[in-house]
Amino acid sequence: MPPKSRSKPSPSPSQPPPPIEDLFTTLNRHIEQSEFEQAVKVADQVLSIAPGDEDAIRCKVVALIKADNIDGALSVIQSPKSSPIDFSYFKAYCLYRQNKLNEALELLRSQENNSASMLLKSQILYRLGELDACVDVYRKLQKSKIDSLEINFVAGLISAGKASEVQGTLEALKVKATSSFELAYNTACSLIERNNYTDAEQLLSTARRIGQESLTDDNFAEDVIEIELAPITVQLAYVKQLLGQTQEAIGAYTDIINHNLADESSLAVAVNNLIAVKGPKDISDSLRKLDRIKEKDVQNFQLAHILDSKLSPKQRVAIYSNRVRLLLHANKMDQARELVATLPDLFPNSVMPVLLQAAVLVRENKAGRAEEILGQFAEKFPDKSKVVLLARAQVAAAANHPHIAAESLAKVPDIQHMPATVATLVALKERAGDIKGAAAVLDSAVKWWLNAMTEDNKLSVIMQEAASFKLRHGQEEDASRLYEELVNTHGSIEALVGLVTTVARVDVNKAETYAKKLKPLPGLKGVDMDSLEKSSGAKHVEVTSHVGVTGAHEDGKNKEKSKKKRKRKPRYPKGFDPANPGPPPDPERWLPKRERSSYRPKRKDKRAAQVRGSQGAVVRDKHDAGASGTNSNISNSTANQGTSTKGTSQNASAHQSKASSKSSRKKSRN
Repeated sequence: MPPKSRSKPSPSPSQPPPPIEDLFTTLNRHIEQSEFEQAVKVADQVLSIAPGDEDAIRCKVVALIKADNIDGALSVIQSPKSSPIDFSYFKAYCLYRQNKLNEALELLRSQENNSASMLLKSQILYRLGELDACVDVYRKLQKSKIDSLEINFVAGLISAGKASEVQGTLEALKVKATSSFELAYNTACSLIERNNYTDAEQLLSTARRIGQESLTDDNFAEDVIEIELAPITVQLAYVKQLLGQTQEAIGAYTDIINHNLADESSLAVAVNNLIAVKGPKDISDSLRKLDRIKEKDVQNFQLAHILDSKLSPKQRVAIYSNRVRLLLHANKMDQARELVATLPDLFPNSVMPVLLQAAVLVRENKAGRAEEILGQFAEKFPDKSKVVLLARAQVAAAANHPHIAAESLAKVPDIQHMPATVATLVALKERAGDIKGAAAVLDSAVKWWLNAMTEDNKLSVIMQEAASFKLRHGQEEDASRLYEELVNTHGSIEALVGLVTTVARVDVNKAETYAKKLKPLPGLKGVDMDSLEKSSGAKHVEVTSHVGVTGAHEDGKNKEKSKKKRKRKPRYPKGFDPANPGPPPDPERWLPKRERSSYRPKRKDKRAAQVRGSQGAVVRDKHDAGASGTNSNISNSTANQGTSTKGTSQNASAHQSKASSKSSRKKSRN
């Protein structure tokens, strides 16, 4: 039977939408319970009833941002329905999340300086590397009641190079470093910056314990807890590295990388630090580890996009720098050159790209070009020129360009009069043949230290070296003046010795006057100097007699040693009986057979010696032989030539057979 046809249900009448008040209640409940995707759906229901409702649009934007749907939030903000509403702050936050920092900062400048916009501005400035401006914003927010402000404030101080102000800031905010594991971690980082590694290690261990307890109380899973505490674990390994516990640090870094229980930024830092500890060892493995944190499906090396927003510029520069160094160690010059070419655009405010470019050029034996680009950068950016000029001086000195090295070093003003810098400049100018320039450097340093009001004054060191230099180059008067000033002001014994030595060349009486200030040597009190000067000198000693005595003495010793030698019993072959030795061996057993008395040479066959020429030859008379001498000579020469040819071929064949036998033996051995 055919199946019965079912009747279609009649369409139900359209249900009226719920009241907006109920929808807003549901929307609020979803937001409080962090159910942001459901909140977006409810907001859409409200907007279907009231398309232009500002509260519903605002709730939808916030819910999309909380759900990490930044693109969706931007599309809602930029839609025509949202145009009457001022979403500048939310748009700036979305741009900040997309790492479009300059656009976000420009958008915030038109906003009023409330606490929310100022806090976002500080985060943007931190990402941009404008750390002093970031700290200034945090100082303005210091009196406002913002949750976890102290955590970001301490991080900003450390990044700005003001780690010494962290303790005072915590006291002003009336907050303890152990109030949260994040703050304890940041405070430990400030201790690391101040080279207080032991206290930093203890505080990091405390931070890990606090974090473990608090996250466990919040019912987080163990793997999630490990990921949350990964920055502390990496930092603990770094402190061990600084304390010289290299193997422990390598083990900690390796565990983090292999177990993959870390966030992206902590994993990147662990990989970079492990490569830094290992150095040029196992370069291929280090390059493979760096490939784990690069952007996928990209031929050249580029950090993953998510790391651009999570790592500071300083950290990213360190990773790229280590990548270039590994490529140079691996002699992959093409890849190193390509990577270095991309760095100026990635880090426009850093000096590291030009330093790495110079390193690549030096490796390619293009030191002149490296000096040129470093000099151009120093002229273009004088506020960043110190490190660049020092690098240029090092490259030039290694390339045997002492004049360029001295010129670069002389352009660094704040280290000009330090003893190490003065010594380096003098050595470079001496190598370049500029003696006057070297003397001018020493004179300038002496003058500067005379007027310097510092506790650790280096005047005596500089003056001593200046006097030694002038004496070495024939400037006795200037050298004696410096030595005399050193003796009068510092009472230096070395300067007094130098003064006596120098003045003795010019003024003997003055030298004797200063020589009286020298303390006499303890062993010279009984020596009469006048009689020593009148004596004819040391007597000549005959070396031969001394040698003879020594030789006789040594012979006596050798005799004594020979007497003391212990007699050893003779060692006989196995089975030999010394009582029945048997017949004596043949005394000629080691002589060749030809030289032995029993040798008899073999006799020659007399019949072979009687054969002359071929069989059936006719003997001619002497006159017949003389008449045909020319023909005989010709025939003999032809025969000799033939015999010679035949002999050669025989020798060749014999040699060939010998070679073939050798090859056969070689094959049999194989």
